[in-house]
Amino acid sequence: MSNTAAIREGAGIQSVDRAVSALEVLAESGWSSGADVGRVLGVHRSSALRLLATLARHGLVEQDPSTAKYRLGPRLAQLAAGVNAELDLRREARSVIEPLADESGETVTLDLLAEGAIVSIDQVARSSSVVSVNWLGRRTPLHCTASGKVFLAFGPDSLRQATFERPLAAYTPRTLVERADLQAQLETIRSAGHALATEELEVGLSAIAAPVRSADGQVVAAIDLSGPSHRLPANKMEALANRTRDAAGELSRRLGFRNAVAL
Repeated sequence: MSNTAAIREGAGIQSVDRAVSALEVLAESGWSSGADVGRVLGVHRSSALRLLATLARHGLVEQDPSTAKYRLGPRLAQLAAGVNAELDLRREARSVIEPLADESGETVTLDLLAEGAIVSIDQVARSSSVVSVNWLGRRTPLHCTASGKVFLAFGPDSLRQATFERPLAAYTPRTLVERADLQAQLETIRSAGHALATEELEVGLSAIAAPVRSADGQVVAAIDLSGPSHRLPANKMEALANRTRDAAGELSRRLGFRNAVAL
């Protein structure tokens, strides 16, 4: 990295630090002037006003035209609502995924769709193997994971179209890379109510996933059970698929979904 780039990066980090500090000032003090914020941050009033104006453009703070003072803005409430929704989902899911992990002896994750990829936000591992994979925060593709296929099968047409517009990468010899093959599999998934992925993302790894629905019927998450392929033969996968569907159905009911048939 050049000296110029390093200087710019340092300045950017400092700006972020000051923005966070300004939000903390307003959270503690309520309506505050630019001079008030500048004094706490240790910067000139003009610098504080520029910072507050930038935050205001993004709705993170708002200004009272009559007093020219600032307070926290409505956009923060929207961002917090997203965090609270995820926390509520994780809290409700815990009492569902822990028994599934206990009964199966495998790893169970709660997965979300995030920017065209699958991200695990919670995990319970009860694996009897020495090595356990940590999926938390890891981004994985849609077309070769059980949870990804759940979202492709039960999600909106726009998601499938966006996926099929790009080449499907082969992660193992068993990864489906032909659009027609994957489309046919998605039809099977819709009929079965769950998705399977056998050594499609990693050799030696198999997984089952089922959709979790919100009160309005939208698929908002997937419950995924995964483990070494040698411990998940076809006859065992069928029984575990039923249990995974039951767990996803229970979580869906807890989220307010009342339709017994997930289509």
